[in-house]
Amino acid sequence: MEGRVRSARHGRGVTFSQTISDRELTRADVEALIAAASAAGAGPVCLSDCSLADVDLSGIDLTGWRLERCDVRKARFASARLERTHWQSCRGGFANFASADLSEAVLAGCDFNNAVLKGTRLSAARITGCKLTGADLTDVRAFDLHIEETLLVNAKLPAYSFRKQVLRRVDFGQADLRKADFRDTVLEGCSLRDATLAGARFDQADLRGADLGGLRLEDARLFRGATISREQAGQLLAELGLKVG
Repeated sequence: MEGRVRSARHGRGVTFSQTISDRELTRADVEALIAAASAAGAGPVCLSDCSLADVDLSGIDLTGWRLERCDVRKARFASARLERTHWQSCRGGFANFASADLSEAVLAGCDFNNAVLKGTRLSAARITGCKLTGADLTDVRAFDLHIEETLLVNAKLPAYSFRKQVLRRVDFGQADLRKADFRDTVLEGCSLRDATLAGARFDQADLRGADLGGLRLEDARLFRGATISREQAGQLLAELGLKVG
């Protein structure tokens, strides 16, 4: 079935060659869909309520595809081409996207807990309303990545640069943020509670909307040059065991 769907990111019409619904798909099935669309000179495919759980799709080209409410738990997309894909309300716990290209992709309302995105390209991607608890985003390559209303609790993001971004309602609780760059960044309704921050930089960051609970004495110096509220200052002093006379 051919359909016309609005793209949430680009605001222009995207014509899909067909929409596949309520099916369990294998790699062979997906390759057949790609081949059919290519032979017909048609657009990408939309998958709705389909299951790709535990399927190995490493290296596959799904550029421009849309996945709605699909089950991709433990699926393997290592080194896959996933540019401009749109993932809506998908379940992808423990999925492997290592070294995949997700440039300009949209992830909205998805659950990718404990997913592997190590070395993934996420330039100009948008992640909104997602659960990435425990996800490994080590060595992610991204420019203009937008993250909002997302759980990154216990996630791995060492040395990632959020410089000059505005982060809204992102939970970094217990995340690995060693050497992360938050310079000139605004955190609104975010949490850094109990995050690992060794070597992170916060020069000129606005942290007045962030939860800084669990700060350790050795981490206090990292916030030199950042802006915090008077209430936060009192909380931090209390966390560090200091009393204001």
